[in-house]
Amino acid sequence: MLALALCGCQTAGTSDITGALGEKTEASRAADPPQGVEFHRDRFRASPKDPDAALQYGKALRGAGQRSQAVAVLEQATIADPSNKALLAGYGRALADNGNFQQAFDVLSRAHTPDDPDWRILSAQGAVLDQLGRYDEARQYYSSALKIAPEEPSVLSNLGLSYALSKDLPKAEETLRHAAGRPDADPRVRLNLGLVIGLQGRLAEAESIVKADRPAEEAAANVAYLRQLLSRKKTAGTGVDRLPVAAVGRSD
Repeated sequence: MLALALCGCQTAGTSDITGALGEKTEASRAADPPQGVEFHRDRFRASPKDPDAALQYGKALRGAGQRSQAVAVLEQATIADPSNKALLAGYGRALADNGNFQQAFDVLSRAHTPDDPDWRILSAQGAVLDQLGRYDEARQYYSSALKIAPEEPSVLSNLGLSYALSKDLPKAEETLRHAAGRPDADPRVRLNLGLVIGLQGRLAEAESIVKADRPAEEAAANVAYLRQLLSRKKTAGTGVDRLPVAAVGRSD
């Protein structure tokens, strides 16, 4: 969602949306065995009315980068079972993956209720609002998510990315450092921190952060991808309005 997950991190395990909605890099998608999608497709075709079969097939399609197909599968599943919260959440995430942000927000709003809120979906809704440029509203959703799951690093990471998208890089760095310092932080949080630091021109520090405590091959991949992202932003000259970052806590 804020878009690409870094390849090295993906070996460790989006999100959910800006949380997110959890994406894979093209490299990691290519490494996925095709039978994963085929297995879930066959299961779905054998039981097209099984909501779990539809949900898992949709997730497999998303993981393989087949985003429009995932939307189509989950849309039909939610039409057949419109009160299934898990299906609605999966459909909303698929829509966000596919860039249908307003529709994603509307669907995610139906995936939980005010009397039974889900912090993961609140964080996903915040991420969608960030993609729509509604940063203040997004942070209200992150705040609500953190009331349910205090100090949750994936939500803090999404909050940090929200500040980055609104071009408040010092605040983004502060928030991401806090998230990365949590003992249960996903490795992608550190990658997001490295990107924000790199965007401030401190490349050596950023590279040190993204490769720390990672196996040599993964560390090298992280550094290479970080440089690619920063080079892309420099070439585009568009600031940070469409950060290609690791989506943490945004997805499944």
